[in-house]
Amino acid sequence: MTILFALIGSKALWLLYLWLLSTIAASYLSDRKGYGEKPGLATGLLLTFLAIPIWLLWPAKEDSRWKVQGAIPRRGARTVAEARAERQHDPEGGGS
Repeated sequence: MTILFALIGSKALWLLYLWLLSTIAASYLSDRKGYGEKPGLATGLLLTFLAIPIWLLWPAKEDSRWKVQGAIPRRGARTVAEARAERQHDPEGGGS
């Protein structure tokens, strides 16, 4: 007699890993877009694979790291604090 728990267990473990990785990615994206990690964590836990495209399409806040540094940050790029300081010292009051 074959034990079915072992067959189900390995598939469930891989699905668990995929679920956790999509949650981590959604949390990272929401944090970079300026909304914090918790909204991304919640959408990642509830919507699994749909959370990543949702956060990729969701608009970023004005002072977020996504707007200032871009989607993939480079080494030596300006920080959000530097961008805010430039905006405050801009005599015209315009953004970037």
